[in-house]
Amino acid sequence: MRAAVVLLSGGLDSSALLRFVLRREACSPVYALSVRYGQKHDRELDCARRQAEIMAVREHRVLDLSGYGVLAGGASALTGSALPVPDLRDIADDEKDQPSTYVPNRNMILLSLAAAYAEANNCRRVYYGAQRQDRYGYWDCTAEFVARMNALLALNRRNPVELRAPFVDMRKSEVLKLGLELGLDPGQTWTCYRGDALPCGACPSCVERREAFRELGLDDPLGRSGPD
Repeated sequence: MRAAVVLLSGGLDSSALLRFVLRREACSPVYALSVRYGQKHDRELDCARRQAEIMAVREHRVLDLSGYGVLAGGASALTGSALPVPDLRDIADDEKDQPSTYVPNRNMILLSLAAAYAEANNCRRVYYGAQRQDRYGYWDCTAEFVARMNALLALNRRNPVELRAPFVDMRKSEVLKLGLELGLDPGQTWTCYRGDALPCGACPSCVERREAFRELGLDDPLGRSGPD
């Protein structure tokens, strides 16, 4: 069996990834893991539930890790009330390699939990939707991070789990194009970091999403193009 776990946030990348894992990688059964970690945009979890239902995964778990958001709150604009989510245009060039929207060690923690979930369900693969940001970046969304995490996971003496990030060298527009080819409805995903009723159109994630649609000559079904 090619059983796998997909870390599913409910965003465009992870939703495209879920389809990729099922339809291109032919993994089965597939388990999906979503995490409430104190993110301001927790409405993405509703999208994650919908994606898991549409794709009929074996099991979808939503893990409550709100305490982590409290620990990391003061250091991230995504989890802390004191730090506002910035517009991308307001992030200084020397901060774009690790902007205030970075959540300390989030991916390492979530992927460790996903690896435990995989091991408990006899899965040998964990997938996550890291992709190549064009105008800002995070160290835990890189090929080097994936390689080093795999070096650690390989130390498991009985049931090693492999981490896979098939989009790590792809641009957002490439991920979007692939998702559309696989039947993804982007209107059932959530990207905005602010988590209001409508996308803000200005935060780093919104700008990246908008540019992906523009590159493909498409309109975002969620609308709200926002400022550059």
